[in-house]
Amino acid sequence: MSTVDDIEQAVSQLSLDELAAFRAWFAEFDAAAWDRQFEEDAAAGRLDRLSEEALRDDQEGRCTDL
Repeated sequence: MSTVDDIEQAVSQLSLDELAAFRAWFAEFDAAAWDRQFEEDAAAGRLDRLSEEALRDDQEGRCTDL
């Protein structure tokens, strides 16, 4: 059995309260992982093209205020 299978099995056996606590924990864990990846991508310059395009669109009037 793989680790993912083990986790799925364990999660399927949680009570409703435990499942709610797990969801809250996982949402925070997942958000932190996403933030780390975003920061790594930004530091490595992988977002430069996108930011340059956004700035160009703004300068050329292709952005609107909401």
